[in-house]
Amino acid sequence: MKKNEQKKIKTIIFDMDGVIFDTENMFLRCWQKVALDFGLTGMEDVYRRVIGVNAEATKAIYLDFYGEDFAYDELCGLAADLFYERYHATGLPVKAGAVELLDFLTKNDYQIGLASSTNTRTVKKHLGEAGLLAYFKVIVGGDMVEKSKPEPDIFREAFALLNASLQLQISPSDVYVIEDSFNGVRAAHSAGMNVLMVPDIAKPDEEMQRLATRIFANLLEVKDFLSKFPFFS
Repeated sequence: MKKNEQKKIKTIIFDMDGVIFDTENMFLRCWQKVALDFGLTGMEDVYRRVIGVNAEATKAIYLDFYGEDFAYDELCGLAADLFYERYHATGLPVKAGAVELLDFLTKNDYQIGLASSTNTRTVKKHLGEAGLLAYFKVIVGGDMVEKSKPEPDIFREAFALLNASLQLQISPSDVYVIEDSFNGVRAAHSAGMNVLMVPDIAKPDEEMQRLATRIFANLLEVKDFLSKFPFFS
């Protein structure tokens, strides 16, 4: 491709928690309740560190923060019970603009994948219950790769599956990734992809401004950007 030639990017990979569903804030509130009940301090700080990583890495981060004798399994179970109690009562809150963006991408022939640190079965369950599963050509959960974000494995796997199943014959630089977390942005950037960051709990710092291709306030801004400037040189 010549230097001044432009190429339209028609492949996009979503994160799920904090991007499609407002689950990060929901689960943080559950952990804060557990922290209050057990007199734990610093919960919001440690929670920010685990956003975007898989279950194994999350446990390791909590133990590093609170000590090896921290009753992680018990307390995580209590937080999860609170989460699912609220989930069954109200369903998962869909982020503003998510449906509008997915509709726009589908109508404009984007190939859409999803790469979430949550296990695959749970991802499909949540998307299915929200009526969003059919939008995604490929879904990769955290249980499908060895290394969690911020390593690039999960995005590389989603990219490989999209390439193979759809015979796209594209390169990583032909892909957009929509991420909310620092670890997710690092992972997508390491995979050589163009990162559209939509911050959720953690607000972008200088590192995120350097690694992300663009930073948006919400998903409707992403839709507007893609409708007007869907090119990279």
